Amino acid sequence: MEAMFRGQKINVTENRAVLHVALRAPKGASIVVDGENVVPKVHAVLDKMAGFCNRVRSGEWKGHTGKRIRNVINVGIGGSDLGPVMAYEALKYYSDRATTYRFVSNIDGTDFAEAVRDLAPAETLFIISSKTFTTLETMTNAHTARAWALAGLGNDEKSVAKHFVAVSTNAKEVAEFGIDTANMFEFWDWVGGRYSMDSAIGLSTMLAIGPENFRAMLDGFHQMDEHFRTAPWERNLPVLMGLLGVWYNDFFGAQTVGVFPYEQYLKRFPAYLQQLTMESNGKHVTLEGNTVTYQTGPIYWGEPGTNGQHSFYQLIHQGTRLIPCDFIAFGETLNPIGAHHDMLVANVCAQTEALAFGKTAEQVKAEGTPDWLVPHRVFEGNRPSNTILAARLTPETLGKLVALYEHSVFTQGTIWNIDSFDQWGVELGKALAQRIIPEIESAVEPKLAHDSSTNNVIRRFRELKAN
Repeated sequence: MEAMFRGQKINVTENRAVLHVALRAPKGASIVVDGENVVPKVHAVLDKMAGFCNRVRSGEWKGHTGKRIRNVINVGIGGSDLGPVMAYEALKYYSDRATTYRFVSNIDGTDFAEAVRDLAPAETLFIISSKTFTTLETMTNAHTARAWALAGLGNDEKSVAKHFVAVSTNAKEVAEFGIDTANMFEFWDWVGGRYSMDSAIGLSTMLAIGPENFRAMLDGFHQMDEHFRTAPWERNLPVLMGLLGVWYNDFFGAQTVGVFPYEQYLKRFPAYLQQLTMESNGKHVTLEGNTVTYQTGPIYWGEPGTNGQHSFYQLIHQGTRLIPCDFIAFGETLNPIGAHHDMLVANVCAQTEALAFGKTAEQVKAEGTPDWLVPHRVFEGNRPSNTILAARLTPETLGKLVALYEHSVFTQGTIWNIDSFDQWGVELGKALAQRIIPEIESAVEPKLAHDSSTNNVIRRFRELKAN
């Protein structure tokens, strides 16, 4: 932990520091990487983001034709998409409702087509989020967005600079795309993609909720950072959650963790956690490169609120698998309507009680249930859950919640002696896809040298494409 906060290169396979904590460090703090305090650079980018967001939100920033920006589309993938999408949905209550916010990540053309189908190019701003500005999916979508915007703006190349900004470190590629590098927002190689939602990757979040709320979110992150760093182990929330994760994964054989936010605004939180947890700790070798002999990274999944109770809770309560669960709820709703919120929280309490204590055969019989039906209505209980209950969903609370899981993941990875901050597992499929693309697009029948299954799929697809 101290090595991480000091800026030591604990991501050993990439020889990088791991400093998402620097993204929310207050002005005046000192976190040194390679002899340089990185905190002033972080705040310089935050100030630049705030200036830009204020211009767009106030209407000072105009599109190429002089119209105000009314639509913002973030183009990214992985950490450049999941964090911004989750944060936008989570904090929609605080967002500028006069502006439409959408997110494009999938290379499936449908994702882009549906995002822009009812928008006017003259009123649309694209944020292209790619550290290298070479990511296949992101740049394919970016060039499609560029062509779409130009078609609606008289094919004037100068219009690109008023309708596109970049979150990147590759000034050369950004400039060649047509984006003014003055509108390029930087982040650093000591920020992993899945830990980057509070960096410049959060530009769409700041546009939606405003700089003041964004800084409140950063403050929430920082409060949890300090708690993780200073609280005694027995009261340290990320450490306790991390230990519980290891306990159930390695000593009870639990293979998944369910995350159930009883708050509709957090509907994308489980999807965000999937990358944070599984890309971090889905590792099969130790830091030294030895094969692990125990289970690492469990599968994270979930859905919001009472929806799941009418779906998969059957398996959690009466199935044959042990599934630890995290329930997330709030004392106060942002949208008070009748007794809705009391009923919602009552369900949280009921579900966790039912999971813990179940219902015995004797209790079922005492209700007058016929003997033949009794086994079907028994709940074994003794199924674990955590309940995270906060006062209200605010930007600050969201920051605390995300940082809680970030540091819990780090705790688990430390115990498992794995590198929680690299992601070599995403590379092989991408490399093979680059080889297959020209084989699919070839005008003549290509010579295929894959396995028989892959060869047959490629040939079949080419046949379907030809027809």
